[in-house]
Amino acid sequence: MAAGGRPAEPEVIWARPPRAGRGPRPAHSRESIAAEAVRIADAEGIEAVSMRRVAAGIGAGTMSLYNYVPRKEDLYELMVDAVSGEYEFTAPTGDWRADLLALARQTRALMHRHPWLPRLLSPVYGFGPNALRYLEHSLECLAPLDAAGQEKLELVAAVNGTVATYVAGELALAERARSLPWSEAAEQRVRTAWLGSRLATGEYPLLAGVLAGAVDPVPGAGLDLAAVFERTVSRLLGAWATQAP
Repeated sequence: MAAGGRPAEPEVIWARPPRAGRGPRPAHSRESIAAEAVRIADAEGIEAVSMRRVAAGIGAGTMSLYNYVPRKEDLYELMVDAVSGEYEFTAPTGDWRADLLALARQTRALMHRHPWLPRLLSPVYGFGPNALRYLEHSLECLAPLDAAGQEKLELVAAVNGTVATYVAGELALAERARSLPWSEAAEQRVRTAWLGSRLATGEYPLLAGVLAGAVDPVPGAGLDLAAVFERTVSRLLGAWATQAP
């Protein structure tokens, strides 16, 4: 064990004791540490999460926190697993596409509640107890799909990657709208007028045809993002169904 409680060799946070070293009963828990880190990230962004901030939030010394969480990467893993516990699993219906779409909706909502989550979505932070329960439930939903187990895991990863990318775009649009020095409607009018002038040149006949008569001719403007999300994930699942053996 290196100084400060940090390991000298690779290890998995879930395989180590809740607190390194001897002494009285631990004053803190992984759950409380993760909850404080999530609270900070939700309020201020993932960049605001530090061992010092988390330690102060739970009333611990920064160095003593390393006895519970050796590395910041381990803290991230605790955070991802903590919010993964927010899923509500119901018995599969037998329609694997409908079940995975329902899970995708939950993932989208989860990422909107915790906007930092798409940035940490990776296999590195995906194997805590709650995350494993999520994968187990996903495979249970996919039982009717005639495909190899590895392909089912690839499908789950593809859906999660699609959701993360989609939500990242939603969050970026919302953040941009909040930062505008004028109203979003005023911005839209200017962009619509500029786009109309370009389409009138005749250089983009296909795009002009697609946008002709659109309520919001600027691509992406005025979209029902929830409806687009449903179509996007449904098409991904439909494509997988046609390619499965």
